[in-house]
Amino acid sequence: MTAPPTVFIHAYGCQMNKLDAELVLSSLAAAGYEQTADILAADVILYCTCSVRGHAEERVYSNLGALRRHKARRPGVVIGVLGCMAQKDGVHVLQRAPHVDLVCGTRAFPRIAEFVEAVRRGEGPLIATDETQIEAPERNVALRPHPCLGYVTVMRGCDNYCAYCIVPYVRGRETSRPIEEILDEARRLVDDGVREITLLGQNVNSYGMRPALGPRLPDLLERLNGVPGLLRVRFVTSHPRDMSLEIFQAMRDLATVCESVHMPAQSGSDRVLAAMRRGYTAARYRELLAMARETVPGITIASDFIVGFPGETEADFEETAALVREARFQNCFIFKYSPRPGTRAAEMEDDVPEEEKKRRNNALLGIQETISLAAHKALVGSTGEVLVEGASKKDPGMLMGRLRTNEIVHFAGSATLRGRLVRVRVRGATPLTLQGEMV
Repeated sequence: MTAPPTVFIHAYGCQMNKLDAELVLSSLAAAGYEQTADILAADVILYCTCSVRGHAEERVYSNLGALRRHKARRPGVVIGVLGCMAQKDGVHVLQRAPHVDLVCGTRAFPRIAEFVEAVRRGEGPLIATDETQIEAPERNVALRPHPCLGYVTVMRGCDNYCAYCIVPYVRGRETSRPIEEILDEARRLVDDGVREITLLGQNVNSYGMRPALGPRLPDLLERLNGVPGLLRVRFVTSHPRDMSLEIFQAMRDLATVCESVHMPAQSGSDRVLAAMRRGYTAARYRELLAMARETVPGITIASDFIVGFPGETEADFEETAALVREARFQNCFIFKYSPRPGTRAAEMEDDVPEEEKKRRNNALLGIQETISLAAHKALVGSTGEVLVEGASKKDPGMLMGRLRTNEIVHFAGSATLRGRLVRVRVRGATPLTLQGEMV
């Protein structure tokens, strides 16, 4: 009996890319492929790529370069580049890596099995970046990478066109999925053992708004709250422009919705925010922080910041630093600005020297590390509810999980607890994690 063909798939970047890789795997599994973790033994090698920063793209090209000799030794192996970088670069991928057989953009995922089969018949290389179909492939929930955590895409695309961001160009306009389709997928995940679901969207809090569906994010959260067996719901990423009191009220009132939100500010300077085309001021962002904390007791808020954006002065940076000190974020993801071809910002002069970008980046990281450590130390002695995710990556003899407010906790316990809620008392703290013991 002939062994089924095997596929190796690796996703770069955001959680949506990782879920896209999972959906691609579902399509190929339905066509008779089996997943393998051995890249050199695979019949099909696929990279699900990211274009948010140049560094992510260079990693892909570096890994593709490493496969050149492998392709020469095994000419029948199919090498494919999928996702955002494929959508953006198209034929340029083949120019830089001629041994690639398939370039499949973000809108062509539903046809991935068809394209792979065509290449295996000798019809490659293929470039599929002009598809108009954006519906996700049919999902096999059993193929998810984590037994008790699940991710569900509720919308795709973005209508904001921030000056620095390539996402609207590679993901397209905002399109929200029907609420019943989302609920059906959530129920299938829960029936297969998932206990926490994270809703994904480039701008998840505008779910149902563009185009108008009727149900909005608070309505979706309320419906998910009624799914039997679902213990927790989270959602990322939230654009401040579309954050509302109704969303915070849903977080407060619905038992499954966790008291944690990721709401990128990007800058604390009104001048830079305007140049970024973010659609709000620093004052408005502070109003949202106050609204969140007044409405949802104990809520934690994470943020993103870009330093060294074109034209950012030292005074602008100090306004950003002041916002970080004042906001007391649980966590911040801080990036040095790098131009993305095709965006509005790429037409601006990249006038902040690289060394200054590094200095500002390290300064913000230092401020946030101090804040995170203080917040975590304040939790020492308290007891909280942790969803056990599994063994700790750093110490396989320990378990790890998260509080409802998204802090990571490491503690001793049996692997049989995975997927269950346990009470843990916090005994120690670092800027990134907590150490605890089960009560």
